[in-house]
Amino acid sequence: MPSPAATADPVDSSILSARYRATTLGMVALVSLHAFEALAVAAAMPTVAEALDGLRLYALAFGGTLATSVIGMTLAGRWADRHGPARPLWWGLACFVLGLLLAGFALRMGMLVAGRLLQGLGAGAISVSLYVMVGRTYPEHLRPKVFAAFSAGWVVPSMIGPALSGVIVQHLGWRWVFLAVPLLAIPAGLLLRPALARMQAAAADVADDGRGNIVRWASGASLAALLLYLGGQQQGVPALLCIGVAMLALLFCVHRLLPAGTLRLRRGLPSVIALRGVAAAAFFACEAYLPLLLQRERGLSPSWAGAVLSLGALGWFTGSWLQGHQQRGWSRQQLLRVGTPLMTVGIAATLAVLFTAVPLPVALVGWTLTGFGMGMIYASLSVLTLSLSPPHEQGANTSALQLSEALSVTTALAVSGALFALFVESAPHTGYILCLAITLGLAVFATVIARRV
Repeated sequence: MPSPAATADPVDSSILSARYRATTLGMVALVSLHAFEALAVAAAMPTVAEALDGLRLYALAFGGTLATSVIGMTLAGRWADRHGPARPLWWGLACFVLGLLLAGFALRMGMLVAGRLLQGLGAGAISVSLYVMVGRTYPEHLRPKVFAAFSAGWVVPSMIGPALSGVIVQHLGWRWVFLAVPLLAIPAGLLLRPALARMQAAAADVADDGRGNIVRWASGASLAALLLYLGGQQQGVPALLCIGVAMLALLFCVHRLLPAGTLRLRRGLPSVIALRGVAAAAFFACEAYLPLLLQRERGLSPSWAGAVLSLGALGWFTGSWLQGHQQRGWSRQQLLRVGTPLMTVGIAATLAVLFTAVPLPVALVGWTLTGFGMGMIYASLSVLTLSLSPPHEQGANTSALQLSEALSVTTALAVSGALFALFVESAPHTGYILCLAITLGLAVFATVIARRV
C-alpha cells in the first residue's frame, strides 16, 4: 500500500495544516523534551553525584546513555522497516520514561546509572522512529520544513535548559529534573497515535542484508563507544590503549552496521551517512572546548561563554530554517556545498581567538557562522537520507545516519580529550591548538565529502 506521504493532498502545504498539526506538534515536543533532558541533566549532574556519593560513576552516567542509544537506534531501524515505526516508538518511549523514573527515584548512584542506560536505549529508538515517521507521513516537499522544526525544538532548550535546571535543583530538588519530563513526554506521544494508526509497514518482511546478527554488532559498537568514552577520561598510556582498542572494535562493528561503501565514501547514500558523522564531529568537538577556551584564555565569565554557545544554536536554527524555506530552488547537493565551507570558515574564525591579537567579536561571528552552516548541512542530510531510501529501508538508513553521528562524535571527543589531557599541565596552549586543529581538519574533510554526495 502507498504510504500517507505518497497520497497527501497537494493543498496540505504546511506542516501545521489540519492533516499534520497533531503529528508535527507531538514530534517536535518529543524532540524538545529529549533536548531539555540532555542539557538539564548535564547541568544538574554535579549536584546529583554529590547527593548520591557517586563521583566514581560520574563519567558512566554520561557515556552510558550514548552507548545504549547505539543499540536503540540499530534495533529501532530494523524494527521500523519490518513493522512500521509504531512499535519501536512506543517501546522507546516506555524505556525513556521508565529510565527517567528510575533515575528520579534513585537511592544510589548505581540505580541512577541504570536509569540513564535505559534512557539512552529509549532515546535512540525514539529518534529513529521519528525520522521514519517523517518519511512515511509527509510528502517530500514538506520534509525540509519538518527537520527545520526539529532544529527549533533544540534551540529553546539549549538556551534555557541549563538555567531552568538550576532553578529546579535549587527550589524543587534534583529529582524533579528527571521526574518532570515524563509528565510531558506521555501526552506528546499520545498526539502521534492517529498518524501511527494510519501507517502500514512498508514491507511485511525485510530480506537478510548479509550483515549477520545485528544485535551482536550493535552491542559490540555500544561497548566500543563506552570504552572510547572512558578512554577519553584517562591520561597517558591507559588512554591511548583504551582509545586504540575501542577504535579498532568500532571499525569492525561499524562495517556491519552502516551501508556498504560508507567507510570508502562511495557516492550517493554512503557519502551522505559519512558526511553526517564527519560534520557533527567537527561541530560538537569544537563546541566542547570553546567555553573552556573562552573562560581560561580570554577571561570570559561562564555566563558569557554560554551566551556564545547560544549564538551557535541560533545560527543553527537560522540555517535549518533557510534550507526549508529557501525560494531559489537550490538542490540538497548545492546546500551542502555551501554549508560545509561556511562551517569551515566559521570554525577557523572561532579558533583564531587562540591568538590574543584577534578581537573577541571574531569568535562570536565565527561561531554563529559555524552554526548557520551546520543547520544547512544537518537538515539537508536528513532529507537526503529519506529521499535516497526506499520505504522498506528508511528505518535502517536513518538508523545508520544517527549511528554515524553518535560514533563519530564520540571518537572525536575521546581523541581530542586524550590529547588535551596530555598537555593540559605542561603546555595548555598547545593542547588547545591540537584539539581544535582536529575540528578544523574534520570540517575541511566534510567539504570534500560534500562533493561526493
